[in-house]
Amino acid sequence: MKKLLVLTLISVAVAAFTKVVRREDDPVPIPASPQRSGDAAKGYSYLITGDYIKSGIPYDYFFLGVPKNTANYLKRDSPNAVVPHQYTAVKAANGELVVAPNCLECHAQVFEDKLYVGLGNTLIDFTDRRKLSPRAAGMAADLLQKTDERKYRAALPFLRAMKAIGGELYTEVRGVNSADRLADLLVAHRDPKTLRWSYDPVIEVAGKVVPTDTPPWWLLKKKHAMFYNGFGRGDFGRFLMASNLLTVSDSSEAREVDSHFNDVLAYINSIEAPKYPRPVDAALAKKGGVIFVQNCSKCHGNYGEGGEYPNLLIPESIVKTDSALYRANFQSPQFIEWFNSSWFAQGDHPARLEPFNGYIAPPLDGIWITAPYLHNGSVPTLEGVLNSKLRPVYWSRDFDHPQYDYEHVGWKYTREDSVRGTTVYNTTLAGYGNYGHTFGDRLSEPERKAVIEYLKTL
Repeated sequence: MKKLLVLTLISVAVAAFTKVVRREDDPVPIPASPQRSGDAAKGYSYLITGDYIKSGIPYDYFFLGVPKNTANYLKRDSPNAVVPHQYTAVKAANGELVVAPNCLECHAQVFEDKLYVGLGNTLIDFTDRRKLSPRAAGMAADLLQKTDERKYRAALPFLRAMKAIGGELYTEVRGVNSADRLADLLVAHRDPKTLRWSYDPVIEVAGKVVPTDTPPWWLLKKKHAMFYNGFGRGDFGRFLMASNLLTVSDSSEAREVDSHFNDVLAYINSIEAPKYPRPVDAALAKKGGVIFVQNCSKCHGNYGEGGEYPNLLIPESIVKTDSALYRANFQSPQFIEWFNSSWFAQGDHPARLEPFNGYIAPPLDGIWITAPYLHNGSVPTLEGVLNSKLRPVYWSRDFDHPQYDYEHVGWKYTREDSVRGTTVYNTTLAGYGNYGHTFGDRLSEPERKAVIEYLKTL
């Protein structure tokens, strides 16, 4: 009896030790959170015409710096018919018509003359110091205050925010996003409970701008957590509406905006990944599918009928990609504390932040159109994702007339010998590294070609 008891205790101890080791080194499943349902059609309408940002540049002044849009990709009516898709004409709190940025500034992109809502905008420019200049925002506010008090009041929430945070959003290269930094800066000027604006920061914003590539919205329906490091848990609508912090007056306005984001989430969940538009070698893709299941599906899931996505967080020790993004969350505990004690974490559908030492292995639906790759957009093609030796240290692409490479799947790019302005991606910079995710290196060249052909079908 004593011998049996000793063996049992040893078994329990070994199992507990093994469990600890696995928790540190193995992928970690993300549990699902309840999500609100809604009306997708209403969500789309609110997304492209709604006043979730209620302040901006007065309508007539806006077109002094931005040409009127003739494409009208969204088929909007006047006054939005001539407003570019990434902006919306809305009524400010005092009834004045203003033009405000909308979600599509980051979450839509024109690709070969067609606007894809939900595709991350990889042509965006956060290096433009004129557009994001605090001085320009201050000058605009002074001009309006002197010439038109009503327009000044309508534009004030937007202009004061840009004056306070615009100079802290610059990225080193074009095409990447500073959304994480924007979130830090916005909460730094908001009371966590009332959400009222504070000219003096309520928390310290630490560190530097960490670049991200904007993930496609159509993946969200599969995911149990938001953002590349999976630290957005709970109600997704609360995170989706966070851009409202740019101009929100208080928590009562936030509640009104929040009441629409169940519909916005329903619309986002209705978006399907665009189909690859060129012919696919079916036989080669079939071979690639077998190789993919054997080598990639454990983390990225299975596709087609009966497919499953495992929702796994991959520790940095395994994926080994640039760690600046996930580390930034641990370097800003004050940001996480602000959010987790704020209005966003309250009520019957709260959200919360849970940092992790690594990144989500994302679903790969529509991966062909989502270049550049990795969480910081450091690899221009899928070929480079599967063969790390082909990744350029410095590379550039044509932002004015972007060309897609359907053979290697990604952007046509030019290898550069050194940095040249902000249009050359510099992978030697902290946060911009193209290392890690070397799992494809173990495949042969024919196997990689077959996997790429298969990925075109997702």
